[in-house]
Parts: sequence; structure tokens; C-alpha cells
Amino acid sequence: MAKSLKVPQKDILIFFRQLAVILQSGIPLAQGLSLLSENMNNKQFSECIDDIAGRLNAGEELSSCLMLYPKIFQPITTGLIEAGEAGGILEAVLDRIARLMEQQAKLKSQITGALIYPGIVLSLAISVGLALLVFIVPRFESMFNSLGAKLPALTILMLSLSRLVTNINVVGIGALGLAAGSFLFKQYYSSPIGRITVDSLIFKIPLFGDLMLKYEMASLSETLSTLVNSGIPVIEGLGRCINASSNQLIKNCLLRAIQLAQQGQPLNTSLANKQEIPKLFIAMVKIGEETGELPFMLENLASFYNREIENTVTAITKAMEPATVLLVAGIVGTIVISLYLPMFEMIRAFKK
Repeated sequence: MAKSLKVPQKDILIFFRQLAVILQSGIPLAQGLSLLSENMNNKQFSECIDDIAGRLNAGEELSSCLMLYPKIFQPITTGLIEAGEAGGILEAVLDRIARLMEQQAKLKSQITGALIYPGIVLSLAISVGLALLVFIVPRFESMFNSLGAKLPALTILMLSLSRLVTNINVVGIGALGLAAGSFLFKQYYSSPIGRITVDSLIFKIPLFGDLMLKYEMASLSETLSTLVNSGIPVIEGLGRCINASSNQLIKNCLLRAIQLAQQGQPLNTSLANKQEIPKLFIAMVKIGEETGELPFMLENLASFYNREIENTVTAITKAMEPATVLLVAGIVGTIVISLYLPMFEMIRAFKK
């Protein structure tokens, strides 16, 4: 079995849900894993689970077995299971892992939906515009040339764009330019400076930047509350949250917070040293530390940011519906008007 095997997140979620139920039923862990392995549709994942069951029968711990498959089981997952084994609460931890994965999948789905919709709108508008420029505008150009009409500036612009997008050389150069641009961007983003620069700019994008920050905060709150509730110390939990974040700016904030917390500063003070972390998050963490209810406050923060994300996604979707119509109508209308302006000019000249 290749240790680099990747498994869909949905299959992993189902696995943890079923394993939690099996343990609650009193079935031994190794036997339960063997049962799950026999009933899996994903054959490669089934072989992986069967291998883990064999290692458990040989006396190994579940957490150490899962660490052999880092592409399947994330460090946060193995850390939670390790804490569950140490505290004798493995069943509860497996259930928490499943709930955490469900929430993260829901958040990703909402964010993906919010980001894909504008892309679809833009693609539709560009496709309609290109179709008109490629198939319709050239026919009008032939007619204008035969009539020898004097063309308005807008019409000349559209005819020039039509020649541009129908020129095979221009299209080829454009495709090469896009490929080169994509390659250069990937290279730049893979560098430390490029990663922090791009991730910083993401939070500054109007509307969508705020949505991405809320996603990061919801994920951080949900993950940290799950880790702390499972018996993992806050500072160690923050370290594990770094791997769960997709934004380098947030990762750097957490790294700095861990360093300050290890020096004796309260968590809220450590997080407040960076402006990227919202003041609400810091204030709630401060209250949780002072009252000894940090996990509870983190759960409330997660619920708050989840609602905010849902409301923002709904607002974006509603705003994009009329924007779609306006954008497509604007592109089509501009092209149509540019084609009929010369005709209006000829009719006016004829009447004179």
C-alpha cells in the first residue's frame, strides 16, 4: 500500500462516523476496522484500513498507525486521536473529528459557491461577447465595406476587436501568454515572499476578502475548540491549527502568537499583536481566558462566523443575479449598438 494514497474527504468522514458508532457498540477497535474495511467501496482505502487493523492486532496504537498515511489522515486528526487515546475518550474524539470535518466541508462548500458564481457570470459574459465578435461582427464588416459608409468610433473599435479575436496568430500568442502568466504566478506564489504577498492581498479584495477572513476565523475557532475539548493544551492546539490554515498571513499570526504565549503572555494579548486577527475574536478569547471557558467561547465564535459566512454567501448570490443580467446585457447591447450606428447615420444622410 502506497503511503502517498489520497482519499476523498467524504470517504474519510464516513469512516470516522462509522468507527465512532462501532466503538460505542462495544466492538474492539481492530475488529471494527476490519469490518469497515470489508464493506468499503474504495478498494485502496479498504486496503489501508485493513493494514491499520493488522498493526493494531500487533500491539500498535491507532494514532501511530494513522501517521503512516499522512496524505489521508491530517496531523490534526492524528493529534486528536492521540489525545483521545491518552485520555481514554477515543469514542468521543472520533465523534468530534467527524463533526469537525462535516463543518469544514460545509464551510468550504459555501466559500466555493460564493467564489465560483462570479466566475460563471464572467465566463458567460465573455463567451457571449466572443461569440458575437467571431460570428456576427465580421458579417457586418463586409456589409460596411461594400457600402463605403463612414463608421463611428465605437463601430471601428468593435471591428478591430473582431479582427483581433479571429486572428489565429493573436489567439496563439494570447494562449501562450496565459500559459506563461499562469506558470510565473505559480512560481511566484510558491516563494515565501510571493505567498505572503498574495495571501495578504486576498483579504483586501472587496467583499470576498472579508468572506475569506471569516472562513479562516471560523475554521480556527472550530478546530481549536475541538482540540482543547479533547485535552490538547491551547499552545499545542494553535500549532496544529497552523497546518489547517490555507493562508500564510494567518499562519504567521499564529506562529507569532505561539512564541509570545510561550513567553508567558495571555493568548488574547499574543493574538492582538497582529492586525489581521479581528478584534471580536480577540475579545471573545480574552473573556474565555478570564472566565476559564475558552472552549465554550471558541464554539460560540465558530457558530457566529458560520452564520456570518452563510449570510454573506446569500448576499453575494442575490447581488450577482441582477449583475449577471446587467453585465451580459451591457456587452451585447454595446456590440449591437456599435453595429447599428452606421445604419442610423446612413438613414439620416439619406433623408437629407
